[in-house]
Amino acid sequence: MQFKDSSLVITGAGSGIGAALARAAASKGAKVCVSDLDHDKAQAVASEIGGMAVQCDVRDETAVQRLIAEAVDQQGEIDIFVSNAGIGKGDPSHAASQPDEDWMLNWQVHVMAHVYASRALLPRMMERRSGHLVNVASAAGLLNQIGDAAYSATKHAAVSFAESLAITHGSDGIGVSVVCPQYVATPLLGLDDSDAAKRETLLTAADVAAAIIKGVEAERFLILSHPQVGQYTLQRGQDHDRWVKGMQMLRAKATEVFGSAKPETLYKLV
Repeated sequence: MQFKDSSLVITGAGSGIGAALARAAASKGAKVCVSDLDHDKAQAVASEIGGMAVQCDVRDETAVQRLIAEAVDQQGEIDIFVSNAGIGKGDPSHAASQPDEDWMLNWQVHVMAHVYASRALLPRMMERRSGHLVNVASAAGLLNQIGDAAYSATKHAAVSFAESLAITHGSDGIGVSVVCPQYVATPLLGLDDSDAAKRETLLTAADVAAAIIKGVEAERFLILSHPQVGQYTLQRGQDHDRWVKGMQMLRAKATEVFGSAKPETLYKLV
């Protein structure tokens, strides 16, 4: 699937990876619909790249359907849909300490948003035997995010759902990619490009956007902007007990060095 002349929709595109991808896709000649919960942010990015903006709460299936309908009306049938919106709350204390509403928020944004988009798009894509679904998950969906059990659990589910899409609909002419970046300098972590410049393993949103474009155009299922995640995943599969012990050691080191094991500081140890 090529981005040039394609119709593209990106959720969570008012900032971070989504905004960077919108800019990169537009530079390749794509027609881009920028969607975000914050309409002003979406409009700012859309105005910058000559795209369209649609406010959307991806937790609401009707809102996702409306987003798709507006994009089709203005840009034609959607060639690439990037389900990118994400959140991170963190564990207040123990691994089950996040309240039910935060667990459900993670589930709605990281899993059901992908389901809603796929439910609306698959019949259209199957009929014309073309289209590409891109679900942005996380390295936490292959490994684990220390200090955020709800994030890790739902990102695992997001990877699994993407696998189901690819297995079921590969013969329908539909491409599927799941993106699993590790640490990225975005507002989600309270970081920016200047932070990424100080550490090789911390990428910018533009770095991840470039990896997504390259992966989709190569029709890759698993897109790893951080290649080392593939090796970590292999090690986990070969000896899960050893991997868990290693993660326990990493958590202990983070707590010793930083006083806690939070995502915004953990990147300094990997």
